[in-house]
Amino acid sequence: MTQIGKPPGDDALIRHGCETFDCAPAARPWVLAAAIIGSSMAFIDGTVVNVALPAIQADLHATAFQAQWVVESYALFLAALLLVGGAMGDRFGRRRIFAIGVTLFAIASVACALSGDVQQLILARAVQGVGGAMLVPGSLALISASFPEKERGRAIGTWSGFSGITAAIGPVLGGFLVDRYSWIWAFLVNVPMAIAVLLIVWRHVPESRGGESAAGLDVPGAALATLALGGVVYAFIEAPTQGWKSRTVLAALVAGVVAGIAFVGVELRVRSPMLPLSLMRIGNFGGANLLTLLLYAALGGGLYFFPLNLIQVQGYSATAAGAALLPFILIMFALSGWAGQLVDRFGPRGPLVIGPSIAAVGFALFALPGVGVNYWTAFFPAVVVLGFGMTVTVAPLTTTVMNAVGPDLAGMASGVNNAVSRAASVLAIAVFGVVMAWAFGAQLGEGLRDAGASAQATAFLESQRSQLAGAALPPGVDEATGNALRYAVNAAFVSGFRCVMGICAALALLSALSAWLFISRQPATLPAPFSDRRPKRP
Repeated sequence: MTQIGKPPGDDALIRHGCETFDCAPAARPWVLAAAIIGSSMAFIDGTVVNVALPAIQADLHATAFQAQWVVESYALFLAALLLVGGAMGDRFGRRRIFAIGVTLFAIASVACALSGDVQQLILARAVQGVGGAMLVPGSLALISASFPEKERGRAIGTWSGFSGITAAIGPVLGGFLVDRYSWIWAFLVNVPMAIAVLLIVWRHVPESRGGESAAGLDVPGAALATLALGGVVYAFIEAPTQGWKSRTVLAALVAGVVAGIAFVGVELRVRSPMLPLSLMRIGNFGGANLLTLLLYAALGGGLYFFPLNLIQVQGYSATAAGAALLPFILIMFALSGWAGQLVDRFGPRGPLVIGPSIAAVGFALFALPGVGVNYWTAFFPAVVVLGFGMTVTVAPLTTTVMNAVGPDLAGMASGVNNAVSRAASVLAIAVFGVVMAWAFGAQLGEGLRDAGASAQATAFLESQRSQLAGAALPPGVDEATGNALRYAVNAAFVSGFRCVMGICAALALLSALSAWLFISRQPATLPAPFSDRRPKRP
């Protein structure tokens, strides 16, 4: 899932310093266009899928946990392979890897649209994630390679502005396509964009490589990261249906944990690690990444369930659900310049304590509305408060990450921070799914008893528990009984949603506490192991 506040391919993934600079001025606008359109594919796809999930679930007769896999299969491979994708561009050519990523993403998008069942869709989404891991870091890497330093800031600013526009219109466009046509078009919209990008790349974009083009790729690290995330995510998504005592679930969990431990060992020993853990020794950098892990787990995990609540429980159209977070995006867009000055004026600790604390209040406000509420009085205040809290946080967080390591390691360090945020979201969606299933099941039984449901109706709805709010009603019930049963199902989902948002609020407060404990009041000076030697380029 695309993360609001930390867009794919942001400054986290710029590769600093080409071996040669060979891009004619006339080609630079074309490079910028390719980067904008290419990264927009990933933006739109992520937001479209979120609002399309209820339609996908209903059309493909998928359980709520299979719908989770539609999001998680893409996000898992993107998070695990993101840094490797950037390294591949440095070694084999940024233009080449970017074009391959765009092509793979487009082919996988067509496969998504043609999927006849949810298993095919999940597999196609996984392939999309692989393509995204090659495409996303390549977009800004091409800008960094093609624009001289004095023009690079303006080019990145232009890219950022268009990214903000895409983040705003993506959910609305996705909702419109789902409402007026079909969720299939939510994937097919990528195809003309991909064709345009490939034509531009073929005719106008020069090739470039990084200074470490001869360095080896961290293939063992990438494989272990994928296995670690995949094992843990599989266990938590499948546990509500298979049970924690299932051999498959236990085997996946053990494999994920063992792979995670092995990943740490490999990254500490390999010559060119995809995730340089030694950077965590820097106080502000380690603290900033702990904050990122906690806060983006809350943001990614919590907002996964928000469109489901709006569409399946509150009865909103997909278009309206897609527009529900527009105030969040507009607040971040309007106040990003002001937020960027906070570290200079107050140091990093203050904004990184206050911002997540405000976000925690926003998450808590999401837990208040019940069933059948009005957006403007129920959800709009929560969206505004959360948006303001994230605005206060995001720019100072990025600045703190950059300042912690200095310019030579800025690309690598911010890439690590971006990977941490994505991994946090992947894990949170899986874990929160278990919480939602537990709370939904507990409340559903009580609600059915209060509604006076018959034994047959109760048994039917118990068999539909894996559908969560998408559960079908028993056939043949009268209107009054159907309304009572539907309210019981919706109230059960709201109960789970409240538990999830309560956890999100707690995680946001913990992220504020981590900033208080580990972030200095002023930007820290670099420790001797990093400041006394010239580091390798990322």
